[in-house]
Amino acid sequence: MSELLAEDLVCTRIDAHLRALHLPGMLARYRGLAEEAGLIPEAYVWLEGALAAERASRDEHRLARNLKAARFPVIRELAGFDFAAQPSVPKTRVDTLAAGQFVAAHEVVILVGNPGTGKTHILLGLGLEAVRAGYRVRFVTAAALVNELLVAQRELRVPKVLRQYAAYDLVAIDELGYVPFSHEGAQLLFAFFSDRYERRATALTTNLAFAQWPQLFGDETMTVALLDRLTHRCHVLAFNGESYRMRESRARAGRGSTGGEAR
Repeated sequence: MSELLAEDLVCTRIDAHLRALHLPGMLARYRGLAEEAGLIPEAYVWLEGALAAERASRDEHRLARNLKAARFPVIRELAGFDFAAQPSVPKTRVDTLAAGQFVAAHEVVILVGNPGTGKTHILLGLGLEAVRAGYRVRFVTAAALVNELLVAQRELRVPKVLRQYAAYDLVAIDELGYVPFSHEGAQLLFAFFSDRYERRATALTTNLAFAQWPQLFGDETMTVALLDRLTHRCHVLAFNGESYRMRESRARAGRGSTGGEAR
């Protein structure tokens, strides 16, 4: 009885591997084929091991492909973020976002605060976790995205570019507000966000409070309509702490000063 139970457990794992590997024909027939060949139950253990290895190999290659497609400038782990230095950013909220439900629900994440406060680190970390969860992710700066859309407009390719971005489950846009847009660029960015509204997830960083966005887009009516879409199903994290770079610069200066006095 125990041998039959063990065999059933191995076959349950085999079934799970075959479903994950999308091998329905093998799933339907492998037990019957094993019986016809007179294979002993231990053969199932070998098969389960081989399928587990194939599944792990495919997962590893898929992760590598998706990481390359994401175009992250660097890899940033959420575990490396100093939440103690940014108490305005609750770790529990970031951990909840990292679970990926906002991507599945086609929601928006907006990280707002002064430069150097860790917004890009969190953006990259959330993007990395989404890739690990199997989602297709693309990282791009706001300036690069607008330039890409402007070129596409001149070449009559805007619908094609929007379709390409729509294939990504999550688009992570960095540095919105650092570079002003032309009116044409602002209109194209509005079209980009509108195209993703409730269809795909978007995450972005900005140094501008929402009240300052009309200055960036140059059209208050369009900005109100854009914010209405972006904030409809949105998670906002405010980064109110001091710049990491400024703090590190002071620390280095302090070490140098102390060293000089010691000499």
